[in-house]
Amino acid sequence: MVGFGSIGQGVLPLLLRHLEIRPAQISILAGDEDGRAVAAELGVEFAATPLLPDNYRALLAPRLAPGDFLVNVANDVSSAALIAVCRDRGALYIDTCIEPWAGGYTDASTSPRERTNYALREAALALGRRNGRGPTAILTHGANPGLVSHFVKQALLDVAAATGARPAVPATREAWARLARDLGVKAIHIAERDTQVAHPRKAPGEFVNTWSVEGFVGEACQPAELGWGTSERHFPPDGHRHASGSRAAIYLDRPGAATLVRSWTPLSGPMQASLITHGESISIADYLTLGAPEAPEYRPTVHYAYHPCDDTVLSVGELAARNWEAPERRRVLKDDLVEGVDELGVLLMGHARGAYWYGSRLSLDEARRLAPHNSATSLQVTAAVLAGIVWALRNPQEGVVEPEQLDWQLVLEIARPYLGRVVGVWSDWTPLSGRARLFPEELDAGDPWQFTNFRVS
Repeated sequence: MVGFGSIGQGVLPLLLRHLEIRPAQISILAGDEDGRAVAAELGVEFAATPLLPDNYRALLAPRLAPGDFLVNVANDVSSAALIAVCRDRGALYIDTCIEPWAGGYTDASTSPRERTNYALREAALALGRRNGRGPTAILTHGANPGLVSHFVKQALLDVAAATGARPAVPATREAWARLARDLGVKAIHIAERDTQVAHPRKAPGEFVNTWSVEGFVGEACQPAELGWGTSERHFPPDGHRHASGSRAAIYLDRPGAATLVRSWTPLSGPMQASLITHGESISIADYLTLGAPEAPEYRPTVHYAYHPCDDTVLSVGELAARNWEAPERRRVLKDDLVEGVDELGVLLMGHARGAYWYGSRLSLDEARRLAPHNSATSLQVTAAVLAGIVWALRNPQEGVVEPEQLDWQLVLEIARPYLGRVVGVWSDWTPLSGRARLFPEELDAGDPWQFTNFRVS
């Protein structure tokens, strides 16, 4: 295991619980001393040895043999570099996001285009195309990206059943895209609201978050990105298309954390969230595309709408005021959390029933009952990592794959016991609901699914 922050510490007990593996078969390479006590408690070898561009091969190659597995849950370690080592050594691989080396998200000497998740994804997929079949390497299989791609498939079937369509369960990428098109799905939000609270609360000048400070600051500072759908009619003035690759997404000349969108979850109702760039915004939009990439017949708009815990919202405000320079004081909220829920799901909009949210509603108390060293946020991720590992062990020669290529039913079966209440909820909410109550706006009320929530944010 590379990296041992909140996700590494949370997934390790699940691996020991569900896999036929002994602690002596696991070793951890972490970037710092955080988590050493957890590793010792579970009897696992731990070394605080950061992986860097000039040492990663020397550190990893002796530890990897054919059939071994590298679980990458680190920040600032190149996913592409680790995949290449695993390929050379015959080892399997999984990560929860496609990471660059340190500074890759925020290097001001590079263009915003180079700092996008689109660019990172295209490079990783190109690596897979060059190598072809070989040891399985699963990209981006945490909660999101990852688990939410499987939520989308279940949600599409739920909408089909509720609207009277009775399709066979799609067996191909094209069949899933046709189903989404035929149902009239125009937009998919990955809609998450985290209400967990810690004691002590955030202090001025301190950045706190419920899963990773470095990881969240990195993605918060990346350009806002979203899968760009065929129903959109108002291209953002600071938006940019890509000239190659899947062309399923666009990016904006602004940080994702500074780009506010309107979304909805069942418990919180309407919310104002940040358009944080995430791999699933691109991969789901790409997977559900019909027609040529440059001029598709159908593609839904897909984006992540993230409302983190309230203290993280305050942290982001301070981060923006500092012109996106992270403070020295940082705290990952884990053992100091006292209550709250992480509500994470997919919101499918534009179909005959209006809007449908499907996902996980997991409380802090239940997460702690279900698995040690976890919060509500981390357990949604670690359950998906476990499920991805099981799929890879059963399918060890698939090369580089994304969540959409995995067996979605298997993944949900394995993860579901750790997700609290998995629910589907219908709503008549739209991004335009109540928009002009206080101030008049020129809105197309006949097309409430257009991405107007972004256009005037």
